Amino acid sequence: MTLLSAFLAGLVFGLGLIVSGMANPAKVLGFLDLAGAWDPSLVLVMAGAISVGIGAFAVAGRRSVSWLSEDMHLPTARQIDRRLVGGSLVFGLGWGVAGFCPGPALVALGMGEFKAVVFVVAMLAGMGLFEVLERWPARERS
Repeated sequence: MTLLSAFLAGLVFGLGLIVSGMANPAKVLGFLDLAGAWDPSLVLVMAGAISVGIGAFAVAGRRSVSWLSEDMHLPTARQIDRRLVGGSLVFGLGWGVAGFCPGPALVALGMGEFKAVVFVVAMLAGMGLFEVLERWPARERS
């Protein structure tokens, strides 16, 4: 049941990205172009996503197990540190340059978009580099 639920949630998410235009890098870049031909249409998509997320986290925060009887694993960190800010900057730069973030990039990859192939390869390389650096002994990093 968990796999079926994950599949259905991913399917609805992917279809929502396609319908909203979030899987189209040109539309996303138009939204991010505040100084040029700004396309504000994704504001409603983001507002909808944020409101659903706020509601979902409010419900999830009061539960110890999910509706599928799985343990809840919610984030507990509250501090804003250098790693969070740095990761946010890298994410924003990638989004601004390519017009993709991870979810829409995977949807566009499934649609056969070549730009998504390049983005996903770069994303996987970045994730691999992060893992290597995280496992590097702390004394050698300093």
